[in-house]
Amino acid sequence: MFSKQGSSAIKKDLANTVLLCNSLNNPQERFKSIHIAGTNGKGSVSHMLASVLQVAGYKTGLYTSPHLRDFRERIRINGQMIAEADIINFVQEQRDLIDTISPSFFEVTVAMAFDYFAAQEVDIAVIEVGLGGRLDSTNIINPILSIITNISFDHVSILGNSLKEIAAEKSGIIKKGIPVVIGEAINEVVKKVFEDKAQQQYSTLTLASESWLIKNNKDSNEDVLSLEVSKPSNTNLQADAVIQVKPPLSDGSESLNLSLDLTGTYQLKNLKTVLSAIEQLRLIGFSITNEQIQSGLSQVTKLTGLMGRWQILDHNPLIICDTGHNEDGIQEVIKNIARISYHTLHMVIGMVKDKDITKVLSLLPKEARYYFCNPAIERAKPALDLAKEAEAAGLSGESYSSVHEALLAAKANANMNDFIFIGGSTYVVAEII
Repeated sequence: MFSKQGSSAIKKDLANTVLLCNSLNNPQERFKSIHIAGTNGKGSVSHMLASVLQVAGYKTGLYTSPHLRDFRERIRINGQMIAEADIINFVQEQRDLIDTISPSFFEVTVAMAFDYFAAQEVDIAVIEVGLGGRLDSTNIINPILSIITNISFDHVSILGNSLKEIAAEKSGIIKKGIPVVIGEAINEVVKKVFEDKAQQQYSTLTLASESWLIKNNKDSNEDVLSLEVSKPSNTNLQADAVIQVKPPLSDGSESLNLSLDLTGTYQLKNLKTVLSAIEQLRLIGFSITNEQIQSGLSQVTKLTGLMGRWQILDHNPLIICDTGHNEDGIQEVIKNIARISYHTLHMVIGMVKDKDITKVLSLLPKEARYYFCNPAIERAKPALDLAKEAEAAGLSGESYSSVHEALLAAKANANMNDFIFIGGSTYVVAEII
């Protein structure tokens, strides 16, 4: 059971998911949902939005992937993971159908999440796409809002070799008459793909990156981003827009101050996406105050269990991990490393074979000391091979048979004022989180 994982599990249609959900009386039709796709940022946006909805008093389902420590992380209601008993009961009850149609692990998990959310009568469910969009198992829902965070190169063997092709796959979640928020369009070609799809579907499109101004306040530190949010001066606000800059709060101020407990600078892009999404939710009847926005965004990790996003694991020496693993994700990691003051940089890095390893290695800082490692999955790039490729890219270090062994070596070599970074793959972070 569940032998189909990875690229072998990719389907050319949604037939298995439809069969599974039909047998469950289509649970996805019994709750409202928000659908979130994108190359990077969709996990953070999903958790941030869920946190705000929880604080606003909505019973909120959250479906994300992959998990880091516990399978149950994928399916939550108001931050609480699904119970083991509910997972066991679902599989036992659906075993005959599962054996008959041989669905993938992901297809079964999606059906399980939808069934659980319906049974628990959630007010709203935030559903993160697994891969792509058009043919992703989650795409049988008819959401009240679609969100696409961004487009960059990842999973090119499945989604396409150009940004235009990848954008077309992700635009498959745009549904007829349903508003869509685009986090950032990258370029005019990608923007046109989204605009054309939205026009075909009679969907209103909001480009979040052009809708907000965000300034970092002096109160920001390693534990919190202190931010001031406003609208660009040339933006025409709708009378009932969510963040009324004039005024957003009862004190009549012209900007909204936020404290975000996710401190990676890339979260500023994601924050714009979340604010535009909340704006759309307000327009279709959701009651979310500015105070609830502030409260929800200040405690995302506490309320939703988000892990692995520029997460501080220890001090003296400072140890931080991040799940960024493709070209754009690593570029954001490098920007954040540049903000840190340290004596020596130690990089614990592991990767998987189906990523653009050469490109990622070319982005990594050459002055760092490297500890190459094998995440404990079949797709792992062998550490010895990774070290050889890294050497060709001008990176020097040693190879280790496991993530833990590499981290122990980094800790042994690091002084109190050094910085240890752990990443390169979600699976590397999963082993140390």
